[in-house]
Amino acid sequence: MDERTVVVTGSSKGIGKALAKRFAAEGATVVTNSRDGSRAERVAEEIRADGG
Repeated sequence: MDERTVVVTGSSKGIGKALAKRFAAEGATVVTNSRDGSRAERVAEEIRADGG
């Protein structure tokens, strides 16, 4: 997944969150997206904290 960008809609919880974290762990750049922007940002912060 290196050098790929993935947009995950609904990435603030559930399956979307799990997918966003998995894609990041595989080396992709992940764009988080949700109706609740603050929750999407929290997921992005978790991904960054994990090295993504």
